[in-house]
Amino acid sequence: MEAIQNLVEYYDELYPVSTEQFDFYKSLLQQYSKPVKFLGIGCGTGVLESRLAKEITDVTGLETIKELLDSATRKHRTQLMSIRFFKMSTIEMARFLGKKFYNVISCLNDRIIFIHDEILLRKFFFDCKQLLADNGSLVLTLTNYDLYRNQPVAFLPERCSMRAKLKSKLEFLNNGYFLTRTIETGNGKVIPIYTKTSVYPITMAEIKKFAMEAGFSVVNFFNGYCKENLDSKSSEIMVVIK
Repeated sequence: MEAIQNLVEYYDELYPVSTEQFDFYKSLLQQYSKPVKFLGIGCGTGVLESRLAKEITDVTGLETIKELLDSATRKHRTQLMSIRFFKMSTIEMARFLGKKFYNVISCLNDRIIFIHDEILLRKFFFDCKQLLADNGSLVLTLTNYDLYRNQPVAFLPERCSMRAKLKSKLEFLNNGYFLTRTIETGNGKVIPIYTKTSVYPITMAEIKKFAMEAGFSVVNFFNGYCKENLDSKSSEIMVVIK
C-alpha cells in the first residue's frame, strides 16, 4: 500500500539540495560542452533540476508520482528556463526520449530500488547507456544495501528535518524484499508513506555487473558528494558510471 501524497509536504526538507551536492553537479556539468543536457529520473519535486536549469540550458525531469510531479511543475511555472517534467517510468524512457542526447543522467535518493525486478534493473542500465551521449555520466545515490541484504529485518538510516523524521524498514519476505516507510512528525504523529512495497535493494557488486553488461566501462563508488573514499561501514553511497 502506498500513500505518497503524505510525503509531498515534507519532501523538499527531507531531500534538500546541499551545497556539496550542487557543487558536485556544477563541476560535473562543466566537463561537457554547452548546452549541457541533464536528465533526472525520479526527480521528486524537481528542486535539483530547477537549480541546475539556471546553470545549463536543457533539463528534463521524470517522475511517476503525480503529487510530486505537480509540485515540480509548479516550481518553474513562471521561470524562463529550459526545463520540462514528464510523468514517465524507467520502462518507458528509452522509447520516448532521444538516444545519445543526454550528457548526465541522475537517479537519486534510493529511487532505483523501486525498479523491483532484476530484469527491469538490467534494462534500466541498458536504457541509460542508450540515452547518454558519448562520454556521458550516470549518477546514482542510494543506501549501501551491502549492509542490509542478509538481514530478515533491517532499519535503514533515517532522514531528518526540523519538522519530521523519515523512517524506513526493509524486510525479506517470501523470497523478496519489501519496504515500509513512515514520517514521524514533531508531535509524534506517524504518517504512512509505503507499507510493504516491493523493492530491489541493489548491491554494489550488482551495480557494477549490470553497468558493465550495459556497455559502461567505469564504475566509481564514493561516500557522498565530496567524493570521499567509500569504506565497508558507509551507510550511503554515490556512484558515478561512465
